Amino acid sequence: MPNQEYWEQKYQEQNTRWDIGQAAPAFVSLLSSNKAPTPGRIAVLGCGRGYDAVLFAKHGFEVIGFDFATGAIVEAERIARSANCDIKFLQCDIFDLPAYFTGYFDYILEHTCFCAIDIERRLSYVQVASSILKPQGQLIGLFFTHNRPGGPPYGATPEEIKQYFQADFKVDSLIPVVNSVPSRTGEEHLGLFTVG
Repeated sequence: MPNQEYWEQKYQEQNTRWDIGQAAPAFVSLLSSNKAPTPGRIAVLGCGRGYDAVLFAKHGFEVIGFDFATGAIVEAERIARSANCDIKFLQCDIFDLPAYFTGYFDYILEHTCFCAIDIERRLSYVQVASSILKPQGQLIGLFFTHNRPGGPPYGATPEEIKQYFQADFKVDSLIPVVNSVPSRTGEEHLGLFTVG
């Protein structure tokens, strides 16, 4: 099971192929659309270098980013400073968040965190997500829907994603992304889920 040392080593080796070097185009499109969420307090799970966190901060959200790897946090803080964004980044295991942030967030932003954890822990991830959201809080998720063997990243079908989340969330939408970066074309779905 990939642990903190595994992810830290990836950052130290600069072996971060999941990092697209920018905010996800699907999030850019969402925030510039008429379906853009109203700014609020948002948790960015597995925030990496923080590109998505910076995007949401620039749209008025109060952002806290969480990552396992210290190297990710250090780089995210640097990138946020250079973008003149006031974002808090915390190095931690996301499975520890309910002890500190129960009912705290209006939103969760998910991008390459769900696909990075072991498949056996996906239901626990859903429970963490629902517990740190306020009532009627929303998860905004960009999910890998590839069918390649192995991982991370571990793929999932849209149907599997709905099954994981449906006990704790209402699935408002889960749609194919049309403007993915080239390396992910046809392999991403954008989900909007409201805690039930």
